[in-house]
This record gives sequence, structure tokens and C-alpha cells, in this order.
Amino acid sequence: MALNLRQKQTECITRMLNLNQPVNATGTANEEVYKILIYDRFCQNILSPLIHVKDLRKHGVTLYFLIDKDRKPVHDVPAVYFVQASQQNIQRIIADASASLYDSFHLNFSSSIPRALLEDLASGTLNSDSIQRISKVHDQYLDFVTLEDNLFSLAQKSSYVQLNDPKAGDREIEEIIERIVNGLFCVLATLGVVPIIRCPRSGPAEMVASALDQKLRDHLLSKNNLFSEGGNFASSFQRPILCIFDRNFELSVGIQHDFRYRPLVHDVLGLKLNRLSVQGEKGGMKSFELDSADPFWVANGWLEFPEVAVEIETQLNKYKKDVEEVNKRTGGNDGAEFDGTDLIGNTKHLMNAVNSLPELTERKQVIDKHTNIATVLLGEIKERSLDSYAKKENDMMIRGGIDRSELMGVLKGKGSKMDKLRFAIIYLISSETINQSEVEVVEAALRESEVDISAFQYVKKIKSLNVSLASANSASRNNIVDWAEKLYGQSISAVTAGVKNLLSNDRQLALTRTVEALVEGRPNPEIDSYLMFDPRAPKSSSGSSHLKGPFKEAIVFMIGGGNYMEYGSLQELAKRQQPVKHVIYGTTEILTGDEFVEQLALLGQKMGLGNTVAPSTH
Repeated sequence: MALNLRQKQTECITRMLNLNQPVNATGTANEEVYKILIYDRFCQNILSPLIHVKDLRKHGVTLYFLIDKDRKPVHDVPAVYFVQASQQNIQRIIADASASLYDSFHLNFSSSIPRALLEDLASGTLNSDSIQRISKVHDQYLDFVTLEDNLFSLAQKSSYVQLNDPKAGDREIEEIIERIVNGLFCVLATLGVVPIIRCPRSGPAEMVASALDQKLRDHLLSKNNLFSEGGNFASSFQRPILCIFDRNFELSVGIQHDFRYRPLVHDVLGLKLNRLSVQGEKGGMKSFELDSADPFWVANGWLEFPEVAVEIETQLNKYKKDVEEVNKRTGGNDGAEFDGTDLIGNTKHLMNAVNSLPELTERKQVIDKHTNIATVLLGEIKERSLDSYAKKENDMMIRGGIDRSELMGVLKGKGSKMDKLRFAIIYLISSETINQSEVEVVEAALRESEVDISAFQYVKKIKSLNVSLASANSASRNNIVDWAEKLYGQSISAVTAGVKNLLSNDRQLALTRTVEALVEGRPNPEIDSYLMFDPRAPKSSSGSSHLKGPFKEAIVFMIGGGNYMEYGSLQELAKRQQPVKHVIYGTTEILTGDEFVEQLALLGQKMGLGNTVAPSTH
């Protein structure tokens, strides 16, 4: 059965809300108990994309509060706590128990509670004579946010800055790696799988892979472990592969503009936890949810924006036609269909019309929602020439540079300061070599637009230190020809879309190409040096041949920030494979292009780079 992270995490949360009792087929406990839910901010973000208020009611949750808010006692009612294991939360739980706020306390920690904190909890409740109120303490291993069936984030902020900070000490780096490993362990525990781990040599990817391998090994030693049901040898042939990368593996994807619907909505409108707020058609802000319950979002999220606009129009016309059909059947416009003497026939038509109303109303709401979102997006696209940015950045990545007059035209044309900065950084990354005089002209143009160039200078420094960026991009340029040939053999519909589309939207990312090679498991010079860890095998036998693939399922994890562009590229890869593969994409945090460039700027400032020169007057 395909791995479905969203479903698995929802099942764990449902069980937790039912006081960790088994739930029946309808997803509720056999015995209904009314209860109160207390959570912290982090766990609120875990719940938000998965559980709605009506779901809480269904599971007997009548009230819900943040842990740090002042709360009044509610007697004779159990309280379910869902919080991170922190000193602050433990102290608050002790205070709540000693004040007898609730009848009983069912404590659920989002990851494993350290022994020291558990001892603090025990001594604190003992001293206040309230230990009898603590019914159960559970480690839930849910320390991650699932946004879609195949998309998760550890919600760990600024990990790119922390891991690349020149002033960071070994202890700080170890702490960040440990946090990432704990988050990944929670994901694997929720899925109930022990994967084969692959990663490039050196850097954060190897540090995380090695530490995760060790953590899984240590955990598997205990008889009663979280993965015991998958322990038989036969299942090892069906195990997924976990591919771990670091953001520096392909820096450009974190910065580029994308012209597909989902990445645009995220990058331009700031989609967070599957929700966004936009200006409504009649003024005022409107809040929308975009998740798997929205059929339009699911079906059209990866189309380019103009195609989405056409699709909205098509759906609206279809809706109008269906409404007309219902009116015709019930309004007596057509004498043959609505005969006054045929009572049974007329009643049947009315019943059908009434039954189709909820579905029609729902369709109209979805159409209105996406019309509103698309209208706001279109305004931004026109104002900032986002279509031009996306196209030119793509061309730069394929051709390996841009004509100087075209480059200056963009930097002096439309777009926000951040759009121009992102474009300039893509110019740097895509160029084979650094042309010093051209770079100085670019910096002067950015200063003229009052842009902080710390991020640009940071990437320039990285580029001069790290030739591998250039070699990775030239490889992807050569590869696009091979890839086009391969695609021609596989999908004729992709060819009819025209070569322009093939090169502009479907330039295969280096990450996607590498994941494809790792999943297929064939000898490939690009991945031959990659490390392999198998936490189930003795340390000496890690390279055994059956572990090299092919794999049906993959989990791809990006350290230092991911985005919808990368997620979309991996989902396309999964669908393109024969038979269709299953790919889950996860990251330390999901970032817009602007947010990622802000992290680059911070690193530039830490290295003493940036606007040290006075703004140019000409």
C-alpha cells in the first residue's frame, strides 16, 4: 500500500483526541467522552492543516485553548494536552494540575519527552500533590507538519542560516542536526517504515543521514520498537528509499520565479498551512483554504497560470449550463418535460433538482474562490511582470547566461526590489564564470533601485569558492537534450505541448534527475559516490546489491528550506515513471523565494558583505 503521510498522521491525532483509545471504522471512539484540548503554538500548526473545528466536535472536544493563555477551571472533564516537550510547557502543566483546572490530564508530547523533563514533571506534580490527576503520558512522534498526502515540513525556522553561519560552533551545528534527525525519525515512526538512506558525501546531508541511521539502529535494538510490524525480511524488498539533500545542492530552485499555479500562490500570495488571505472582490480581506478537499486545486495546481484562467472559465460555463438544465427541468419552460398532468414525473424532476443543489452550490463556491485568487494573482503578475521573470530565469538556467542589455532591461524595468535581486542572483548562478565588470554593473543597478545586495554578494562569494555550482548547471544543460529524447519516447502529449513548453516549464531539476537515478538503482556516474545506510543491516554489509533498487516509494528530504517548485517537479517525476512511483517530499521549512533570499542576505551580513558602498548617483 502506498505511503500516505497525511492519512497516517491524521489517524494518530484522531486516536490521541479519543484519549488514545482505539477508534472504530467511523473514526470515533466507541464511548463518547467530552473533553478539552490544550495545545501550544507549534502543535496548533500540526493540527491546523489536518483537523477542522467540526472534526474536533466529532471527537468530543468542546473547548480548545493555547497552553500559555489564562484559563478558568472546568470540573469533571478530562483535558487532552498536545504540546512540545519543553521546560516552559512542563512548568505550565504542573501549574495547571496543582490548580486542579481539570479532572484528569492526558499528556501527549509531539516527540519523545527527555528523561530530565519527565522527572521534572513527576517531582513538580508530587510536590503539589496533584500527581493523581495525570492519567497518561504519551510520546506521539508527530513533530512535523503535513500539508498534503506527499508533502511535509519540520517547521524548523532558519536552518539554512544556522547551518551555513561562519560563526556557528560545533555544538550549535550538532544541536540543529539533532533536531532535524528527531523530526525525520517522527515522520518514519508515523509511517512505520525503516528506509534505505542515500545522500551525497560530506555536508549537512551526510551528517543527518549518519545520525538518523544511528538513531534508528539504537531504536531497533529494543524489542518493543515502533517499527516491529515491518521487521520480517520479506518486507525489506518493499522498503522505501530516503534521499537526503542540502539546499546548496541546487541553490537556484529556492530563488527562481515559477509560473505554475501552486508555486505562484505560495510565492506571491504567501500560502501558509494551506491557508491564505487575499483582497475580496468587494473589498476587505477574504480567507481561503487550499488543500486536498478542493478539487480544482488538486486537479489544476501544477498548470501554468494562463491555463488555470482558461480552466476557471470552462468550469464556470459548465456550471451555468448545469444550472440552466435544472431550471429547465423544474421551471416548466419545456412543455414536453414538465406536463401538469404527470404528477409522478414532475415530482421526480423536482427531487433530482433538489438533490443536485448542494453539489452545484459547492461547485460555485470553488469557482468563486479561484476566480478571486486568480484575479489578485493577475494584478500582481501584470504589475511586476512575473511571467517575464519566470521565462527569463528559466532561459538563463538553460543557456548559461543572458545578454547584458536584456539583463539591464529587467533590472531597470518592472518588479519589486526582491524580484530584481532574485533575478540578479539567478544570473550569477547560471553564468559559467564570473565576469567582474558585468557583476559590478549589476551591483550598481541594484543599488540604484535601493536594493540591499548582501544576498547577491554572499552568492558571489559562494560561487567563487565553489565551482561545483557551475558544473552542476552545465550537466543539467547537456542533460536536457537526453531528457527530451527520453520523454519523446514516453509521452506523445508532452511533445504536442511544443518544445517551448518542454524547455520552459519542464527543465528537469538536478534534484529530480538525481532522485530518479537513486530510485531506479542503475549504475550512474552522478550517484556512484553517494553514501548508503541501511539501519536494519549489520554495519559492514551496507552495500548489498538488493538495497540499490529499483524502489517503488521514495521520501526526498531537503535540509535548509524547500518549495513548491521542487515538490511539483518530484510529483511529475513520480507520475512519469512506469509503473507510477510514489514520492513524498519534505523539508526543514517551506520557503518563498523572498524568504530564502532574506536568509542569504543574513548570511551576507554575518560575513560583513552588503551595502558597504554608497548608493550610486548615476
